[in-house]
Amino acid sequence: CQKGIPASVRAKGWPLLCGAKDRKEKSQELYKGWTDIIKRDTDRQFPFHEMFQSKDGHGQKDLLEVLKAYTQYRPDEGYCQAQGPVAAVLLMNMPAEEAFWCLAQISELYLPGYYSPLLEGVLFDAAVLSSVLKKQCPAAHKHLQNQGVEPLMFATDWLMCLYSRHLPFDTLLRVWDLFFCCGVRVLFQVAVVLVRRCLGEGRLRKECDGQMETLERLRGVKHECKNLKTEYLKIFKYCLTSFFSCEQG
Repeated sequence: CQKGIPASVRAKGWPLLCGAKDRKEKSQELYKGWTDIIKRDTDRQFPFHEMFQSKDGHGQKDLLEVLKAYTQYRPDEGYCQAQGPVAAVLLMNMPAEEAFWCLAQISELYLPGYYSPLLEGVLFDAAVLSSVLKKQCPAAHKHLQNQGVEPLMFATDWLMCLYSRHLPFDTLLRVWDLFFCCGVRVLFQVAVVLVRRCLGEGRLRKECDGQMETLERLRGVKHECKNLKTEYLKIFKYCLTSFFSCEQG
């Protein structure tokens, strides 16, 4: 996984890594029986991707079915808007039923409490991220503290959407390969790399001399990534594979 999963086998690799394949085989009849709750947001997910451009297309229909299925599968959690882009990326890489079981594994095994009504999981991990940033990029962390910016204010969407709205698509797939293999630690390391990109240099911190400016820079990180040179993308991928490696405890 650290060298990347070939696109031709990703539809089988992700379900196998996260355990979705086993859950599907043990619950063959469940997916087909869930219907009718969610009828919103499907046209907002990747509107420029050909798969989701048409309301009558299979992309939006499959997305609706996957989200409906999960809501009826876990009525205690209900529907969380952040699951939409996650499900959409899964559907770009595999059939709807496999996408559903991967979404279930992400929500229950990898990110428990992230999509619950109280968001306990993401609140806890945002606090963990603050400690990680303090250790790995102290200058940026100090700047955040001085400006009154907490990770919860900018990283909630990063974490809950698994960066699906914030990274170039090829890089996103690479991150997800590592995420399915190594778990939530990958999300922390991506956050470290992005914060370094936005605030790692002194001149960048000087440009963000207030809370609003700092938040705008962090929330606009996708624009920063689009302007990255190929060499920096290589460094980005290297950081993901070398730092917080799967062999660490």
